[in-house]
Amino acid sequence: MLQLVVGRIGRPHGVRGEVSVEVRTDDPELRFAVGTSIATDPAGRGPLVVAGRRWHKGFLLLTFEGVADRDVAEELRGTMLVIDSADVAPIDDPDEFHDHQLIGLTVETAAGEPVGEITDVLHHGQDLLVVRRAGADEALIPFVKALVPEIDLEGGRLVVDPPEGLL
Repeated sequence: MLQLVVGRIGRPHGVRGEVSVEVRTDDPELRFAVGTSIATDPAGRGPLVVAGRRWHKGFLLLTFEGVADRDVAEELRGTMLVIDSADVAPIDDPDEFHDHQLIGLTVETAAGEPVGEITDVLHHGQDLLVVRRAGADEALIPFVKALVPEIDLEGGRLVVDPPEGLL
C-alpha cells in the first residue's frame, strides 16, 4: 500500500529526547497519541512509539520510547513519520477525497480526449490538481465541481471540463 507522510521530525527540544514535529495530518491527536507506533522513512529509524506529546507555542513536541537524550533525538532529525493509506478512514462525503486517492488517476476531457495523469494535489487557498501531460508542461487545474464533473476512483480516471486556454 501507499505510505502517507503524517509528520516530519525536526530539531530536538531540550536535553531529554523531545523533538519538534512538522505536522502533516488533519488529526494529530489521533496520529500522535501516546502509545501509538509510527512507521518511519527511512524505515531503519523506526517504528517509533510515542511516549509523550505536548503543544508548545503552536508546535507539536513528541518524545519516543528509547529516545532519552538530545544526541539520540538529533539522529532522528529529518525522519518522516508515515502511515499506510489503508489506515486512513474513508470520507463520508462523496464529493470529498484524500490526496492519495487522486494521485495517479488518468485525466481526460468530457469528450474523452486524454490529458495526462495527476501527480500531486496542492492546497493553496484553492485546491489544485497537478497534471503531468505528455510532451507539454504540467497543467494546474482548480479542483472544483464545475471543472471536474466526474471522478471515477474504481475506473482510475477523472474527467475535466476546462475552459478555453486552461490546458
